[in-house]
Amino acid sequence: MKTIYLVEDEISLAHLLETYLREAGYEVKSFNDGMDAKRAILEKPDLWILDIMLPGLDGYALIKEIKAACPQIPVIFMSARSAELDRVIGLEMGSDDYLPKPFLPREMVLRVNRILKTAVIRDIVTIPGVEFDRVKRLLKNHETEINLTVKEFDLLEYFFENINVAISRNDILDHIWGVDYFGSERVIDDTLRRIRKKIPELPVETVYGFGYILRVNS
Repeated sequence: MKTIYLVEDEISLAHLLETYLREAGYEVKSFNDGMDAKRAILEKPDLWILDIMLPGLDGYALIKEIKAACPQIPVIFMSARSAELDRVIGLEMGSDDYLPKPFLPREMVLRVNRILKTAVIRDIVTIPGVEFDRVKRLLKNHETEINLTVKEFDLLEYFFENINVAISRNDILDHIWGVDYFGSERVIDDTLRRIRKKIPELPVETVYGFGYILRVNS
């Protein structure tokens, strides 16, 4: 079951949207405050729905935190303010859709369905010689199970979520070690070196001066 995190400080609207989304088959967790939602970012829901005007931390600040930690997770903005301006700013900041208030709850469900249908990250990804299971947190190399540390698994998961996409070192640090990490970037090199030793044929390439890419021929 897909999980949606809804951030809306208007209690009656939040309850109405929760009802429609649950009837559509989603698990929903609601927040009425932006700071409370920020603390749940690393729980990695399948989708965020954000109001822009929120107590504690507004929607613009919250989407920055979400996209820094989990850039692959889609976000829908909703707002009762200047629709065109908020829509443009939201898209520039990485939102996947925008709904001006008032709107029909059924329209929200339809947009959620569309986004989650096109934003599926497979639970099991297979490339030549390697099978990666996100749900069981399991990696097999030619049918042999490989033991990984938590950070090794998290780094591999990030690569598999972004196959054939170059990822910057800064994005890797923020996503795997957190935006508050102040250590050396060498932690990425050390972790990747251990992974390569365990899976020598893993096609992770260095993008010099930028970061890394898991390159898989289609």
